[in-house]
Amino acid sequence: MLAGCSSLSGTGDKGYITGTGVPVEVSAKDRGAPLELTGTDLEGKPVDLADTRGKPVVVNVWWSQCDPCRVEQPDLNEAAAELGDDVTFLGLNIRDASADQGLAYVRNFDVPYPSVYSPDGSALLSFAGTLNPRSIPSTVVLDKKGRVAASVQGRIPTTQTLLSLVDVVLDE
Repeated sequence: MLAGCSSLSGTGDKGYITGTGVPVEVSAKDRGAPLELTGTDLEGKPVDLADTRGKPVVVNVWWSQCDPCRVEQPDLNEAAAELGDDVTFLGLNIRDASADQGLAYVRNFDVPYPSVYSPDGSALLSFAGTLNPRSIPSTVVLDKKGRVAASVQGRIPTTQTLLSLVDVVLDE
């Protein structure tokens, strides 16, 4: 019932909702506190978002069985390659029953950055108020201080869309 009253669209019985892919930007003066997120990546290594402070971060929420995630991955890879060391990219793998499923996705799509493994989706709590916990894929751009500067619920429309969102925080 609620999905019918929002800009989100259902995916049948798959248990996730795709967003519209419309970017939402937050002006620097309206950004909240830096986000806190710790966990382990798909290979079991520790990850702490606080370690990325000082440069923008792109966080992409994905699941290996999500068709829109598969469609957008080449755009994310292209943006990561173009932005290089100026920006940190971090995936947030939710819902996969095993890290091996996520690692297979990473291999198949040549994902060039690590992903926090959060099969129960609890890592999404860090993004409360920014992301719908059932909207997969979703992408968040954090500024150099770790604050939410932009978000896209649903597949990013184009590589250029993501590059434009990141350029805003690179220029700050």
